[in-house]
Amino acid sequence: MTVVIGVDPHKSTHTAAALDAGTHKALETIRIDATMAEYRRLLLWSKRFPDRRWAVENAWGLGRHLAQWLIGHGETVTDVPSTATARVRELSRGGRRKNDNIDAAAAASVAALHGDAVPVEAEGASTVLRMLDERRTNLTRQRTRTINQLHAVMRELLPGGVSTDLTANQAADAVRRVRPSSPVERARKELARDLVADVRALDARLKANQQRMQDTVADSGSSLLDVVGVGPVVASRLLGRAGRASRFRTAGAFAVHTGTAPIEIASADKSRHRLSRHGDRQLNNALHTIALTQVRMPGTRGRIYYDSKIAEGKGHKEAMRCLKRRLCDHVWRIMITDERHRTSGAGSGGHSGATTKSCAAGSTPSASSSDKSLPEPAIVQVTTNPVPAV
Repeated sequence: MTVVIGVDPHKSTHTAAALDAGTHKALETIRIDATMAEYRRLLLWSKRFPDRRWAVENAWGLGRHLAQWLIGHGETVTDVPSTATARVRELSRGGRRKNDNIDAAAAASVAALHGDAVPVEAEGASTVLRMLDERRTNLTRQRTRTINQLHAVMRELLPGGVSTDLTANQAADAVRRVRPSSPVERARKELARDLVADVRALDARLKANQQRMQDTVADSGSSLLDVVGVGPVVASRLLGRAGRASRFRTAGAFAVHTGTAPIEIASADKSRHRLSRHGDRQLNNALHTIALTQVRMPGTRGRIYYDSKIAEGKGHKEAMRCLKRRLCDHVWRIMITDERHRTSGAGSGGHSGATTKSCAAGSTPSASSSDKSLPEPAIVQVTTNPVPAV
């Protein structure tokens, strides 16, 4: 008998329910505290079901620690979104009843039906890059706030203030030339010195953060740095937020995830496409950065593709959206190829569910129009040739 153990995680407690995968009959439930000792008790309890697998609701949120601990002990774990368990509760008998046992059983039911459950893998380089990217975002925001405060103080110290593109060294020179004539001005000068020191410290942290990104991307064996417009920061965001590329079955599915696939609005004989506001906006921002860089560099394939769209009569924004869509295809194919190279070295043939055949007819971004709504029906055609860099 195959048993699926669903887990409803909370901050301080976790509830698990064992479900017969064939009959969907609830067998047993257990509630534990979120501690290492209780984790071990949960694993010991689960061993009464030799053929078992786990379904953790929100395994990348409140259930992350337990899911990774189970994987570290050789268990098979899938992630079940809370929206899927909510649908199961709505369709099951019992009305709108909701408690931890019901939620845990609903998570197990989703996994048993092979619904929205997604396999969970051990954290690796992508998790490190995602943390570094989030850290960089926070440091950048903090630096911007500090710079704004420094400008406000400098306007009160010097007539007309200072230039908006002020560096830490220039600010230090400007503060050094100030000769305060009152206790208030002396206090302002001391505050300005503190702010300059803060800016320098933040600059050093940002530089160290970028170096760690570069080292981690290099260690991961990614080829994204060969793409024009992709540096360590952009590559870290792409790899960190996309994770395992083969979890997206097609390039179209990845485009929907990044929000670069246009949305079709059709009724009767009328059909149009509009810009998607959904998807991962951080990934969308990374693709936008690549597109801007390539458009600003004459002779790149991105600029050639952009010029061809302008020649077709499209405006700047439309041409940029088309270019981002093609770059999305290209980035996905590179990540799929890199993943296949890594897994082939370990004796695996890669993820059989993913195909490198995208909606573009050639290497990105010189293919046909990007105005279609995606994803399209997948055509499985595995390609093993390396993807040329843009």
